[in-house]
Amino acid sequence: MWLFVFFDLPVGTTAERRSATRFRNFLKDDGYMMLQYSVYARVARGEDAASKHVQRVTKNLPPKGSVRALQVTDKQYARMRLLLGEAKKNERVASQQMVLL
Repeated sequence: MWLFVFFDLPVGTTAERRSATRFRNFLKDDGYMMLQYSVYARVARGEDAASKHVQRVTKNLPPKGSVRALQVTDKQYARMRLLLGEAKKNERVASQQMVLL
């Protein structure tokens, strides 16, 4: 099971930038990988683990902004397509692995 976190956080003031950075660092420290600037994902071992991680994200929410969580199965995640002009090296590797699934 995969858990995605999408967010749109204000960064107009120093305090807002600090808060957004803290939130991104929390996600990285909690095992999420950055898929895009405001899209992070991690593997969860079932419904209970996904719920636990959503609770952890909720406890670490910044005071302002919008954060969403989406849970998908491995099969649904494998159907994701990477659509871009020129893929970076790590994106090429990831997309080749998805084709092998």
